[in-house]
Amino acid sequence: MTDTRWFGHPRGLSTLFFTEMWERFSYYGMRALLVLFMTNAVATGGMGMDDVTATAIYGLYTAAVYVVALPGGWIADHLLSLRRAVFWGGCIIAIGHFTLAIPNIFAFYTGLTLIVIGTGLLKPNISAMVGDLYPEGGARRDAGFSIYYMGINAGGFLGPLVCGYLGEAVDWHLGFGAAGVGMVLGLIQYSLGGRHLGAAGELRPEMAVPARRSTATRALVRTVEGVVGLGLIAFALQSIGVIRLSLVGFVDWAGLFIVSLAGSYLLYVVLFGGLTTVEKKRVGVIAVCFLAAACFWSGFEQAGSSMNLFADRLTDRIINGWEMPASWLQSVNGVFIILLAPLFSALWIWLGARNPSIPGKMGFGLIFLGIGFAVLAWGSVNATLENPVSPVWLVVTYFFHTVGELCLSPIGLSSITRLSPGRYVGQMMGIWFMGAALGNLVAGRVAGLIESLPLPQLFGAVTMFSVGTGLVLLLFTKPLKGWIGNA
Repeated sequence: MTDTRWFGHPRGLSTLFFTEMWERFSYYGMRALLVLFMTNAVATGGMGMDDVTATAIYGLYTAAVYVVALPGGWIADHLLSLRRAVFWGGCIIAIGHFTLAIPNIFAFYTGLTLIVIGTGLLKPNISAMVGDLYPEGGARRDAGFSIYYMGINAGGFLGPLVCGYLGEAVDWHLGFGAAGVGMVLGLIQYSLGGRHLGAAGELRPEMAVPARRSTATRALVRTVEGVVGLGLIAFALQSIGVIRLSLVGFVDWAGLFIVSLAGSYLLYVVLFGGLTTVEKKRVGVIAVCFLAAACFWSGFEQAGSSMNLFADRLTDRIINGWEMPASWLQSVNGVFIILLAPLFSALWIWLGARNPSIPGKMGFGLIFLGIGFAVLAWGSVNATLENPVSPVWLVVTYFFHTVGELCLSPIGLSSITRLSPGRYVGQMMGIWFMGAALGNLVAGRVAGLIESLPLPQLFGAVTMFSVGTGLVLLLFTKPLKGWIGNA
């Protein structure tokens, strides 16, 4: 019998909706402050970094948050279960935010590292659990993911308002601490609502066999030992001058690592994963989704870096003598999502069999992203420190970015759960988030060009890349639709 206890959807969707809302409150609240904190002068409580360094660190951090989604999915699939991975990930995230609240450089980097680890456990697995609530699949699952996406963006709306105000107007570290409080509220809500999840997120019976768990544990330990060992070797070589890798150079190498890791893993699954021909084709579509996600987020995630700096330095935020925090403008995207997500959810159901295919929707998403940057490129033509421009330019840009996001992101989440072979769902969700990781890394590098390129040229280049990539994806919609089949 279909569960329709929560506005026509499974009751467990409400548990995951509010858990993700509070997790995103913490993430976006802290993210709204991060670049501003790093670039603000030491005298005002900031770190006094230049734009290139700050945006490179921002890109590395936001990319790492998604890179660890792949091992996080593997750990959930083989050891913890999706449900337990979400809980323990949330605990680590909360500790990370509270660590950031300590005014110390060591605490700063430790806090970022803890948030990365915790998000790797929570983010891919809570999304996979949403898919578990809809075993029947179909348009109803797409609609469920769109509603779930509203939870993400309700947190994305509230986080910058609360944490941004406390951080910019009171104390940076108080803003970081408020993000931790949000995550704790999410954990409480998740624990209380767990009874509504049914069997969603439980460890599969074949993975609960002691021998298999023991093998998986040994594999995890060896992997951690290998990663730590390589890190220590690289650190030693850098310390004695054998290699000389700058922060920007490290960012570039990290991008190559992400592409290599995702490509190697997908190739391994296709060749040695015991898949049928149909499953192999669908994994090929997942690879295309990975690339589309990387291209989209490389533009969209300018919100926390170049667009955040544009809001801080070149936007008139004075309202009746009061200056609005720059971070508040990052809440605009959340407002539009809350307003538009129900419309998109209803639209996908209404279209039914006429729905655009997965690659078609992603192509439109990239085109709308490009249109948004075209607006910002136009608005930046006359923007100067002495004559800042109206915030309306950013608001309109965020509107088009939101339309693009609703075409790509919730559909991407849903499509991964539909296309993935059953035993690889958590790991394939990790691949999707690795696409986001690559996009975030590129976003940080592109944002660093704000010091050397005129803004109309910078935003114009992002426009042409986004629209061009979207058009290419639309051209290949028909053959990719054949690979998808009846999923």
